Amino acid sequence: MGKLIPHSLRIAYLNLQRNKRRSVLSVLIVAIAIFALTSAGGFGLYTYDSLKQSTARDTGHLTISQPGFFEKDEEMPLANGLADSQQITQRLIANEQVRGVQPRIEFTGLVSNGNKSTIFVGTGVNEREFDMKGPFLDVREGKTLSSIQSSRYDPSEPEVMLGVDLARNLNVSPGDWVTLLATTSDGALNAYDYKVRGIYSTGIPELDKRQLYLHIRSAQALLNSDKVSTLSVFLFETEQTLQMKNWVEQQLAGLPLKQAVEVTPWQDRAFFYIKVKGLYDRIFGIMGAVMALVVFVALFNTMTMSVTERTREIGTLSALGTYPKEIVSGFVRESAVLAVIGSAIGGVLSLAVSLLLLVIDVQMPPPPGRTETYPLNIYFSPELLSMTALGVLGICVLAAWLSASKGVKKPITEALIYV
Repeated sequence: MGKLIPHSLRIAYLNLQRNKRRSVLSVLIVAIAIFALTSAGGFGLYTYDSLKQSTARDTGHLTISQPGFFEKDEEMPLANGLADSQQITQRLIANEQVRGVQPRIEFTGLVSNGNKSTIFVGTGVNEREFDMKGPFLDVREGKTLSSIQSSRYDPSEPEVMLGVDLARNLNVSPGDWVTLLATTSDGALNAYDYKVRGIYSTGIPELDKRQLYLHIRSAQALLNSDKVSTLSVFLFETEQTLQMKNWVEQQLAGLPLKQAVEVTPWQDRAFFYIKVKGLYDRIFGIMGAVMALVVFVALFNTMTMSVTERTREIGTLSALGTYPKEIVSGFVRESAVLAVIGSAIGGVLSLAVSLLLLVIDVQMPPPPGRTETYPLNIYFSPELLSMTALGVLGICVLAAWLSASKGVKKPITEALIYV
């Protein structure tokens, strides 16, 4: 074992044991800094990933629409809709990396329980839409929309799902009936009765007060059009978004479409994700700078005290012909050993906390603008740990070099009689 460890590192480790209390304190400072940075960074990675998945599952990894669909308003419902949705879906769904292609219809109108009416923001979807959303849709009562191909589906009882606050405002529950009134694509008024199938929550109060889902066929019948607003392409891997965007654009270019279309990746619609990521990046950057300063000051003080206490030793080594750079490199190695040991301990602590939070359910309070709590998780990232450890190692080496460089400049005669 001794042959595997260089002689210089063994000497550095033995020198650190000459003052165990100070060495242990320095190791703890480094370990705490590593633990704090990797834990905070791991929480940031978990937040980024959650927001990324939430946005991609809500809007789709890719959205196919008419050019400028999200920038301009429609004079009539589905005026900017897609008329070739079936043709596009059949072409894209053949790719094994595509999980699903879901049509959507966005429209507004009035919903009434017979006594009270209020404005709604409706979304026409297929029943498979809710499989794509997964855990990011919280069904409070009832069930999601039925499949119209199911033998149990009754066409005389079209279904609707209401946001929890919208249902509370209308005082309805699953099994009750509501009436939707909307403007058709021709500019006329149309109304249908729908049976409440389920009540859900998005976690955003503003959406829960207005939003509802109904089947895509029901929305087309209400709006008197066979168009859809957009097509949402869901992938198995979020990391493949940009690659698949190029493939989808190539496939669309080869289709004889009646209108021009564009492909929008989820990043271009993830406004909340972008703002939160920017905020967290600044917070973690400031935190990292503060922790780096703390580590530097602590290690600089430790190495300065070590150099001062060993002034006579430095003088003796100089008198024996040891070069100043060799003496400085000895202190640098000691500091590097402290950094490596502290980083290892901090990394183990971060991994332990990350695993512990997978077992213990710790709920975080709702973020601004939301009503739902969420579990606290911390991702353990070997890449983040490596980058943090290298940064701390560089700080420790710099602190040791500055302290030792100042110490070896003392004349040999003064160093030998230093008390």
